[in-house]
Amino acid sequence: MKKQSIILRLLQFARPHIGYLAVGLISAMVSVGLMLYTPVLTGNAIDHIIAQGNVDFAAIGKILILLAVSIALGSLFQWLLSYCTNIVTFQTIRDIRTAAFDKLNHVPLKYIDSNKHGQIISRVVNDVEQISDGLLHGFTQLFTGVVTILGTIGFMAAIDLKITLVVVLITPLSMFVASFIAKGCHNMFAEQSATRGEMTAYVEELVGNQKLVKTFCYEDRAQEHFEEINNRLYTCGVKAQFYSAMANPATRFVNGVVYAAVGITGALSAIGGGLSVGQISCFLTYANQYTKPFNEITNVITELQTALASAKRVFELLDEEVESPDTDNAVLTESDGSVKIEHVHFSYDPARTLIKDFNLTAHNGQRIAIVGPTGCGKTTLINLLMRFYDVNKGRICLNGDVDIRTITRNSLRSQYGMVLQDTWLFSGTVRENIAYGKPDASDEEIVEAAKLAHAHSFIKRLPQGYDTPIAEDGGNISQGQRQLLCIARIMLTHPKMLILDEATSSIDTRTEIRIQKAFDAMMQNRTSFVVAHRLSTIREADVILVMRDGEIVEQGSHRQLLKQNGFYAKLYYSQFENSLEP
Repeated sequence: MKKQSIILRLLQFARPHIGYLAVGLISAMVSVGLMLYTPVLTGNAIDHIIAQGNVDFAAIGKILILLAVSIALGSLFQWLLSYCTNIVTFQTIRDIRTAAFDKLNHVPLKYIDSNKHGQIISRVVNDVEQISDGLLHGFTQLFTGVVTILGTIGFMAAIDLKITLVVVLITPLSMFVASFIAKGCHNMFAEQSATRGEMTAYVEELVGNQKLVKTFCYEDRAQEHFEEINNRLYTCGVKAQFYSAMANPATRFVNGVVYAAVGITGALSAIGGGLSVGQISCFLTYANQYTKPFNEITNVITELQTALASAKRVFELLDEEVESPDTDNAVLTESDGSVKIEHVHFSYDPARTLIKDFNLTAHNGQRIAIVGPTGCGKTTLINLLMRFYDVNKGRICLNGDVDIRTITRNSLRSQYGMVLQDTWLFSGTVRENIAYGKPDASDEEIVEAAKLAHAHSFIKRLPQGYDTPIAEDGGNISQGQRQLLCIARIMLTHPKMLILDEATSSIDTRTEIRIQKAFDAMMQNRTSFVVAHRLSTIREADVILVMRDGEIVEQGSHRQLLKQNGFYAKLYYSQFENSLEP
């Protein structure tokens, strides 16, 4: 993505705030105009000091009044410029951050699964913040810089055109210096931004899995890897700062050349009677003011280039393809509990087919168990039922012949209640976590759901009961308690169909038996899909699907499959071979 297109997209986000931009531009013009008028007043005052003992104090007094008014008004409009640019910047950044977060809610799960979460977080948080810093400086310097350069040329040309041409002819030297520094800065800051995202991803990964790090004594290797990333960040950061640090001395050198040229040509003109002493003083002031914007702009190259590099990463996120749009108003209001899977093919990687010609018919109230070795496609089937991924070929239907791709995702997913092996709780109270799927639930409904999930007793023992705050991802309660809260969350919503993926894997045996009874009651007249690794938990299933390499290799009840003495029987007896030994 080229810098020009990045700038244009940033301006598109700023377009809704064009009113503040217009006021800011006008304020910049007025502020700079008044600032450029002060050297004229100063020069006139000098020219009224004619000789020793011959000073026109009356004229100088009037000039001083004008000078004070000019400075006061200039300061007022400078404040107004800063106020407007602040509003434009922060509202633009707010819109970009909102668009980025909204994009994350609409990209396919494939994007989330295939990118490091720390990298994604870095784009939404760190990179957007870098854009904010760059825009805040960039808008102000752009407005005042352009107006100052054009205004200074106009004022100088009105006094003496020849000396003005000398100043303008030296300008390309400033442009060359600024261009050279900007190019080097952009490349280095792009690398720095990418490396910073890599570091964020790595730190997020290690912090989230600190128990595993300590379990496998990985601390030293983790430190080595972190230091390797940190050293790369240091190297590209030093190079970036080196280029940006060149800006100030380089532009000061150009300023000195311009100032010297104006001084020499102005003195020669004064000797010839072309300029007065006051006008020379005025010209020298303008020479400083003319070169000052170049100096300021190159000084903020760091922020500008960092902002562009960060904006590129954010726009790459915004350019990701979203999920295929839902059919308008295609809402499934009621499900009869039937699910039909016809000749489904699916793969995450086009080079490797995972599910091949999968067929299944589930009737209302049936309990479907899905078993098989790791990687056979059990969880993938759940992803397809919930339409987290779309099938490559074939179709999945509800209510007989309603293709799930023809109804909205929300109405499809509202038919299911899902409890996964991996629990998720957000930072909030126990009550809020249980009511996540039904925010308007009454206290009585929440307590009843907790009782059905056998979570009520441990909740009452918490310091504040149902109002006890839960730390991020439930860090202040046990894994089993987290899973009980997730089960209570589903109990509250009373879904038409259930998906249980090792839903009791972290619960003790005694509680599991009680939870299983609650599930049995909940499964009455509900179609249920149960993914299980412990085959003892699915003996009562109506149908057991035995998967291997993405296909159903066996199908039937527990007793039927044992009688067949096939793949299921081998899986089942392998779990009990130790207990069967004499």
